[in-house]
Amino acid sequence: MEKQLPLKQLHVAAGARFGPFAGYDMPISYPLGVMKEHLHTRQAAGLFDISHMSHIEVCGPQAADLIARVCPYNASAQPLRTGRYTYMLNDRAGMIDDLIVSRLGDERFLVVANGACAEKDLAHLQQASAQFDASVTHIPRVFLALQGPKSAEALAKLIPSSGTLVFMQVTELDDGTFLSRSGYTGEDGFEIGLSPDSAEAFAKQLAGDPQVEWIGLGARDSLRIEAGLPLYGQDMDEDTDPATAGLIWAVPKELRSGGSYIGAEALSDILDNGVNQKRVGLKPQGRAPVRGGSVLFAGEAPDAAEIGLVTSGGFGPSCEHPVTIGRIDKLAGSAGDIVFAEVRGKRHACSIEKLPFVEHNYFRGG
Repeated sequence: MEKQLPLKQLHVAAGARFGPFAGYDMPISYPLGVMKEHLHTRQAAGLFDISHMSHIEVCGPQAADLIARVCPYNASAQPLRTGRYTYMLNDRAGMIDDLIVSRLGDERFLVVANGACAEKDLAHLQQASAQFDASVTHIPRVFLALQGPKSAEALAKLIPSSGTLVFMQVTELDDGTFLSRSGYTGEDGFEIGLSPDSAEAFAKQLAGDPQVEWIGLGARDSLRIEAGLPLYGQDMDEDTDPATAGLIWAVPKELRSGGSYIGAEALSDILDNGVNQKRVGLKPQGRAPVRGGSVLFAGEAPDAAEIGLVTSGGFGPSCEHPVTIGRIDKLAGSAGDIVFAEVRGKRHACSIEKLPFVEHNYFRGG
């Protein structure tokens, strides 16, 4: 049975249509509909309930050392009040989960984990913490994301200090609210971690702003694919290393040849031997989307070589064409070349495209 969001009744009142995701009963869309929800986020401000994601606090004198053990970066050098995209690896360099880790103090970090991975992430961190003077604690929170070009204007009415943040900066308010200028749409925006006791009133105020609309998982998916952002469980998993997933950029160069983090030796070996796949964008010809799981071929003929796999796909309302993320053999083609995706026994031509499909609009100051 799926878990219920703390604000479930608020979404029911807003007319949400629900469906299962990451073990939760999640809002998939609202009366506006997926297409208009997507476009509204690109044009104004979309409000998402992402409370399926888990907040894990790591505290103690060796908190930075623990983070550096489970994630491939030097956490002790991470500036205060910043967030960082990273991941936890297993000993084969497979991705246990991808994460945002924020440094809240000299000895305090906040790990935001994907909903479907929350329990295994917490267990992994707790097991690793046995070797360090650090504690690992789950924090119950309502987690909201406000995304789009009008998000800063809308949030400033409730949290005036929010406008001082730039992309990937974080802060904590006096009441314990966690605030990050980040998101999963490619747009400017914020992620807001709230006490379950105060969250409903806050969400009602925010949703009441004329620039703000509730947005469901359907539009969240099309927004992130257009922005070229990966989804754990589709674009990577525990059998996928960061290099094959196209995410090696998140590992500092000096740690790609080894380090003290779990999976360091395996990742170094993978890079030494050379990665034989690459992550690409794909634009299917025509209007029909090509979904994740479709096999990619070099040609339309039955004997054409299999060259890869679609990992995520859908329709991009901002692009006005289908958008797809896939992995193909390293020498299978480059931007502009045509490959073929097999859907229900038929092969559909797709052009290789550079990611993202839409330009990122993160606020970096100025």
